[in-house]
Amino acid sequence: MEQKNRILLIDDDSDLLNLLYGCMQEKYELDLARNGAQGLELLKRKKYALILLDVMLPGMDGISVLKKVRESDTVPVILLTARDSQSDKVNGLYTGADDYITKPFDIKELLARVDSQIRRNTVFNNGLSQTEELKYPAVTIDPVSRAVKTEKGEVFLTGKEFDILYFLASSPGQVYTKKQIYKAVWQEEYVYDDDNIMAVISRIRKKTEADPAAPRLITTIRGVGYRFDGGN
Repeated sequence: MEQKNRILLIDDDSDLLNLLYGCMQEKYELDLARNGAQGLELLKRKKYALILLDVMLPGMDGISVLKKVRESDTVPVILLTARDSQSDKVNGLYTGADDYITKPFDIKELLARVDSQIRRNTVFNNGLSQTEELKYPAVTIDPVSRAVKTEKGEVFLTGKEFDILYFLASSPGQVYTKKQIYKAVWQEEYVYDDDNIMAVISRIRKKTEADPAAPRLITTIRGVGYRFDGGN
């Protein structure tokens, strides 16, 4: 029997946890946590394919939990939030979330996003070589181990961060629009989700650049998109 992927649900809404458990238990192994501390403790002991994380948690809020997660783990994280504020969503994305969905949500949409995130994190399938190591003056990118070595040493990227970096680095000097990046990496039709792409690029720069304010790897082409320069 094929082993199920394990998902961690962190939410203080018992009714929602029970609903998600009922809808997802046949396909996934599920662990439930009703606050951030419980969730982080489970994460220390088990390996997860994905985390569903509520922003509005008692005690430590979801963004604080996400920051803790990103100190040591690149597991995909989808934020669940009742807030409809654009600033809250952007904050979550810049902190390291892979996606977000606003409550109340359609359960089918949530399940589709969960499946999509897990699939993308386990299979790098955007038409690029899965074995070719890319070497540039300021960075080496290994798609097999998904390791990234820079002038700062080895850095750990989330699935989406790695996929965007590898996509751009596969065609140095080529300028890509946000739409082209989104369709190649997210493998979905572009929905004008510029904040998501900008947040991921910002996180890549913070991890890989000696000076993120003056990037040498990924250059912004104002009004167009981004270009990989390799640190030249």
